Amino acid sequence: MDDSVLFETVSCAAGKAIGIATLNRPKTLNGLSLEMTRLLDKQLEKWVTDEQIVAVVLKGAGEKAFCAGGDLHGLYNAMKEHQGRPAQENTVVCEFFAEEYALDYSIHTYPKPIVCWGDGIVMGGGMGLMAGASHRVVTETSRLAMPEISIGLFPDVGGSWLLARAPGRTGIFLGLTGAQLGASDAIFAGMADHAVNRDQWPIFLQMVSQHTWLGRYDDFQAMTDVLTSLASPALVPGPLRQHFDTIQHTCEGYELESIAQRVAALATHEDAWLARAGQTFVAGCPATARLAWILWRCARQLSLAQVFQLEWGVAIECAAQGNFQEGIRAVLIDKDRNPQWKPKTLAETRGQWNAPYFEVAIDDPNHPLSGLGV
Repeated sequence: MDDSVLFETVSCAAGKAIGIATLNRPKTLNGLSLEMTRLLDKQLEKWVTDEQIVAVVLKGAGEKAFCAGGDLHGLYNAMKEHQGRPAQENTVVCEFFAEEYALDYSIHTYPKPIVCWGDGIVMGGGMGLMAGASHRVVTETSRLAMPEISIGLFPDVGGSWLLARAPGRTGIFLGLTGAQLGASDAIFAGMADHAVNRDQWPIFLQMVSQHTWLGRYDDFQAMTDVLTSLASPALVPGPLRQHFDTIQHTCEGYELESIAQRVAALATHEDAWLARAGQTFVAGCPATARLAWILWRCARQLSLAQVFQLEWGVAIECAAQGNFQEGIRAVLIDKDRNPQWKPKTLAETRGQWNAPYFEVAIDDPNHPLSGLGV
């Protein structure tokens, strides 16, 4: 029996219950595999039609992470096996992204309250699971980020949608730098809703079990009231908010090259958080920067379903073109932290360079995500 995701129910008043799904791969920081995606999707489908279940909670096992991302080792092996072949011939990669994105979309559109307990690391695929939850909880240990600039992918799992709706130009800054956010900044950026100390978890469970849920729309407000009552004391503004004006200036305009120069210049900034952001960008993948920029701009004009459909085509092409494989190699396989990006410079990504990444039409009836939003 696969125990990579654990499912349980908590009995509540009036014969109702809360479903709890726990990502159970703490040794890999609960990295999301295709099998875990399928288990989650299947259970969420069951719970949505179960009148006894009034809400769902997503959480991670262990003390370190809710979910640090996707199963990069599995994707690396699939990419290595299909190296040099067309993107859609890699069925493992195609299925992984299609099913992961479909799950994320179902969370965004779920008709019952979903609480994501985003304790610890929440990155990449973890952000995809958390972003669509109706009640996104962060704790004093939460570290949220879209760090794909360092592995040659791009802020996917609906990240384009999320970053496009962050205040001002903070979204493109986060996409280019992979900068990490604590609880305060996560709420400021629109990526979380409630800050609750992690030691409040048992009290939260006790409160939801004692509440009389109605099994209707009022439950969304009732869940908000529960979490608000457990809220952490007033949060101190984090670096994203503190440096909002600097970020606005750094990322202003419509020429990525100019923005890139200003972001790179932050590498020597006296503030450690800004300096780390600049240094990460300088070492990051130029292709990721270009794709993140294009998608950030496109996502403001598209529906959520269209964003996922667009991202799928870009993601499978990233797997085929080699940078994603090389980034995983440098960070997780050989761990030499010396990726050989192709192309090596941002200038080489101008013009028609990006065309192969956008060959999959979002309105193609054969698109694996064509059913989203229908």
